[in-house]
Amino acid sequence: MSRPPEDHSDPSLEPRVPGSTDGSGTSPSPSSPEVRATRPPAVTVLSLIVGAEATALLVAAAWYAIQLVTGAPVLSFWGAVFTLALLLSFAAWLYAVAYFLFRGFRWPRAGALVAQLFVLTIGFPTLTGGYIAAGFAMLVPAVVAVVLLFNKGVIRFASRAGGAPPAL
Repeated sequence: MSRPPEDHSDPSLEPRVPGSTDGSGTSPSPSSPEVRATRPPAVTVLSLIVGAEATALLVAAAWYAIQLVTGAPVLSFWGAVFTLALLLSFAAWLYAVAYFLFRGFRWPRAGALVAQLFVLTIGFPTLTGGYIAAGFAMLVPAVVAVVLLFNKGVIRFASRAGGAPPAL
């Protein structure tokens, strides 16, 4: 059995935010929204980019499913179904990354970086293969997202760790 951790901190040593109190004259706890930094615009832009990429994957999965249902020739039907499942699961994962990044968790930053590296890996050959518009549509948001992932404001805001799950 596990017990919740005991808090031995002295409330008088908590950081104070000028002009904000919890009504009793004391400063709010460090995990409260008053102490947390406000959401920088870069986090919103980054979440929108990742959400747009997830939507693009969802559209691609829908198109792939329509092609599969209408009888487009495939080498392996179950391989095509597996590819469709991968597209849908990756889109769901990217939606989760965008949502939790917007809320300020730290784990989605790694997921967003990996997704952008995948997009860059596909975007460069697309661009050099003669599909200029599609290549730029992949490369520009991915480069912007990578730059924003290392922005100081994003790093500062996206530093919340998930809480421990409740014990039985």
